[in-house]
Amino acid sequence: MTIKSMTGFARAAGAAGPVSWHWELRSVNGRGLDVRLRVPPGFESLEPRIREAVAKRVSRGSLTVNLNVKRAHGQSEIRLNEVALKQVLVAVETLRHAAAVGPPSAEALLNVRGVLELVEPEETEAEAAARTETMLASLDAALDGMVRARADEGGHLKAIVMRQLAEIERLVDEVERSPARTPAAIRQRLKEQVGRLLEAGATLDETRLYQEAALLAARTDVEEELKRLAAHVAAARELLASKEPAGRRLDFLAQEFNREANTLCSKAYDEETTRMGLELKATIDQMREQVQNIE
Repeated sequence: MTIKSMTGFARAAGAAGPVSWHWELRSVNGRGLDVRLRVPPGFESLEPRIREAVAKRVSRGSLTVNLNVKRAHGQSEIRLNEVALKQVLVAVETLRHAAAVGPPSAEALLNVRGVLELVEPEETEAEAAARTETMLASLDAALDGMVRARADEGGHLKAIVMRQLAEIERLVDEVERSPARTPAAIRQRLKEQVGRLLEAGATLDETRLYQEAALLAARTDVEEELKRLAAHVAAARELLASKEPAGRRLDFLAQEFNREANTLCSKAYDEETTRMGLELKATIDQMREQVQNIE
């Protein structure tokens, strides 16, 4: 199995004797597997097997399965309803005894509603069972088409996410090599901070100054965030290469990416790191939008 999208569409048609049909399948994003069926009256017995067939091919997404069935014209038969005819004749005879009326014509009798019936040809159990299997075989063909469509779209999604991971990796590397993270730049920031503390209160002792300097250094150190972001990039690439559905795990990983980017932005002590942190967040948000389409 390769990376698949949760978006897809497919159709398949079939026929058996006077009955023809077509399946229409649509799938969109979903947190789990949600199958909605629309089958015509008389075909409700197919529903368990439809759900079973879908579950074998699809692990996630909101699917709508439509079955449309038609019977060929000219296959219906006109039959005389003898019970209804006898009831009409009894009524006519009663009327003739009550009033002076002549006998009705055959045409008049046949025009009475219910005397003539339009009936479908009877289908044996074997014929019905064979038709059911043929219908389900065409459902399999529609599912094959939908899975291919989801796989094709999944290939596009994978390429997009890979490019976004490369951009995240570039930004992480840029922050890692930023001049603002050099020892000289850090010492300068510490010196400026200590200067501001001394201006604010000349009574600060050496221990307090040391504590404030250490706190500033810890607060602006983004080394751990950079390491975790790099690890997340490697994990995401591994998931994209997986043979199993990876959408849920990628979505969770995107949340972890966002958490680290938020922390990095909150620790940023210079304009350049802040700018790159915001770019990271924007790229991660875009990636998460794509990941949410993956099965």
